[in-house]
Order: sequence, then structure tokens, then C-alpha cells
Amino acid sequence: MAIDTQPGHRLDKRPGGKRGPNPARRVVEDTGRVLQDNGALVALLVLVLVLSFWTSNFFTATNLLNVGVQAAVTAILAFGVTFAIVSGGIDLSVGSVAAFSGVMLGWFTTTQGMPVFVGVLLAILSGTACGLLNGILISYGKLPPFIATLAMLSAARGLAQVVSEGSPVVLPDSLSWIGKTIGEWLPVPVIVMIVMGLLAALVLNRTYSGRSMYAIGGNEEAAHLSGIRVRRQKLVIYTLVGAFAAVAGIVLASRLASAQPTAAEGYELDAIAAVVIGGASLAGGVGKASGTLIGALILAVLRNGLNLLDVSAFWQQVVIGVVIALAVLLDTLRRRA
Repeated sequence: MAIDTQPGHRLDKRPGGKRGPNPARRVVEDTGRVLQDNGALVALLVLVLVLSFWTSNFFTATNLLNVGVQAAVTAILAFGVTFAIVSGGIDLSVGSVAAFSGVMLGWFTTTQGMPVFVGVLLAILSGTACGLLNGILISYGKLPPFIATLAMLSAARGLAQVVSEGSPVVLPDSLSWIGKTIGEWLPVPVIVMIVMGLLAALVLNRTYSGRSMYAIGGNEEAAHLSGIRVRRQKLVIYTLVGAFAAVAGIVLASRLASAQPTAAEGYELDAIAAVVIGGASLAGGVGKASGTLIGALILAVLRNGLNLLDVSAFWQQVVIGVVIALAVLLDTLRRRA
């Protein structure tokens, strides 16, 4: 008599006295695995379908482009935060670093009269320096990522206020194209979002640093014993987070046509939420750029749909909070399973 050695398969009789796994059970298990691996994408598709039926203005080309533009800054921030969360850390400073980078962009190009290209490069370097400082505090100062980046959240926001003297800095007209649309159907912020998403996926999947992020997030001690220079890789991780935050700040400032020291307040929470909703684990070791993009789109679609349904901003915060809680709960249940 044949014995099925695979656990979880129920045996049933087949012609000739043979037994095998129950086909119906296998279909259910395969379907469950697909939903578990692509739960965020399924949720996004369901959300789009529901809102398309509830409001006639949602599923239009113009509104969908608006959703993409609204998701762009959050997604770019979230791609950087993905590096930190995959490695078992966190970064609460990305919103403040984005605002600081935008203010530095305005200061370099307007107050100092530098060429736009040079101003953009120096703004990115400003955000990258903030990320590098986070990495130094975490790697060599032994500060928990929560504390180090919380300190940077306050410091970067304060520096933005100091440099701008508390007032918005108007950007040159030559920078406004970053926040606009090429032709009728090609928003530049969406293009930047896609490019940064591809870059994040490349780092995570095709580089030594990306593989180190997963190893450190899975088990930092084991990563160290296997030869990974954990402190050096954490420097790389948080420097990348700062660079992505700087790009997001430049896009946001260009959309607003001015660099505002109060910009991007609360965006760090949206970025973290996008990463978690996209399937990353706050325990580390799990996450991918495509999931983060889907998480950012879910938040943007949800906000856009609630606006079209005339739901008050207060209730929108409640709904988004529930969505985040459910995402973390599902992650916990998935890890237990």
C-alpha cells in the first residue's frame, strides 16, 4: 500500500487501490499560498473595483493619474524605509529629512543662485548626510534605530526651519517641471517613483547590500558570524534611506513650487504603513519593493476614494488606522503560521 509522505495531504482511494493527495485540498492550499503571497495586490484590486462601483468619477484616466501623483512622494519615501524595515530597523526621520532636503534645494538655487543641477545634487547630498548620521548613531553609537531616527526627526525639521527662517522658499521656474506632467498623460512624479522603485528592487535583489539587509533582519548575530560586516552595512542602509528621502523632498517641493519647512509632516508614518501593508514584516527579514509600491497605492486609492465619497478627513484617519492595524495583525498571524 502506497503511503503519502507529504504532511497535510489527506489520502483518498483511487482506481487500482492506490491512494494519493486529495485534489480539492491541494487546490485550497495552493489558493491560500497565492493569496498569502499576493494579499496586498488582491486588496488593491478589490479596493479599485469597489470604489469604481461606488463613484463614477474614480475609474477615469484623470483621476487614476491623480492617484499616481498622490502616491509618488509616499512611495519614494517608503522605498527607502523598506531597506530599514527589511534589516530589522526603522526610520522615523524620513519626513523631516525630505523637508530639510527640499529647503536646501531652495536655499542653494534661490538664495545662493547656484545652477539647478548643482542645487539638486547638493540637496540629495544633504538628505544622504542625514541618513549617514543616522547610520553612525545606530552602528557605532549603539543607539536603537527608533531613538536615533526620532532624534533626527526633530533635528532635521529644526534645521529646515533655521535655513528657511521659518518661511517657504520659492523655487526657480526651471524646477517646476519635476512636479508637472509631460504632455497630458505622463506625470513626472510618477516617472520618478517608478525609477526609484526599480532602483530599490535592484538594490534588494541584485546587490550584496540587499542580501545583507535580509540576513541582518533575519538574524543579526548569524549574519555577523557568517562574515557580514553588520555595522558597515547599517551605514549603507540608513544612508540609502536618507538619499531616497531627499529625492522625495525634491519631488514634493517641486509639486508645491516652493520649499516649505513644514512639508511632509506625518509622511514618515505613511511610509512605514505602506511598507507594512505591502507585506514587509516589522520583525525584519521580509519585504520587497513591489509590495511597498502596492502599499503606497492602497493608501493613495483609499484617500482618493474617501474624498470622492465626501468622507471627512477625521474619519479618513480612522479608516487608515484600521487598515494599518489589520495589516500588522495579518503579518503577525502569517509569521505564526
